[in-house]
Amino acid sequence: MTDNKTISINEHKDFRVSSSSLKEVRNFSRDVFEKLNLNQDLKDELVLAIAEAAQNIVKHAYKDQETDDRMEIKISLNDSELEIGFFDKGRLVEKDNVRHRKIDDVKPGGLGTFFIQEIMDAVVFKEGDKPWINHLVLTKKI
Repeated sequence: MTDNKTISINEHKDFRVSSSSLKEVRNFSRDVFEKLNLNQDLKDELVLAIAEAAQNIVKHAYKDQETDDRMEIKISLNDSELEIGFFDKGRLVEKDNVRHRKIDDVKPGGLGTFFIQEIMDAVVFKEGDKPWINHLVLTKKI
């Protein structure tokens, strides 16, 4: 395999906004990361972060409502800087309300944001350029 500093990747795909699309999201992510010289644990963590972010779009931006909307995921790598962008047309994210539950509160769910923040170097919410409403950017130096 080659050094990631010499590789440039810019891939994107759109997905139906639905929990049933999460397998396809994970497969797309794995396929992209297979092109990079990363250890398997890091690949798995990155796929987890992407799947959690996509699930949060379904669960929070669309409140688990059926929709024909699509979300777009862009994965790019330039100069060892991995950037993962999520674009959707759901409800505008209220950044101040985005937080994970307390770690010691043992129950299912509610830790996706925690995992994303632990795995990635930066998590930034932006307003999307039209036609998008939300634009989430995850970055990691690899």
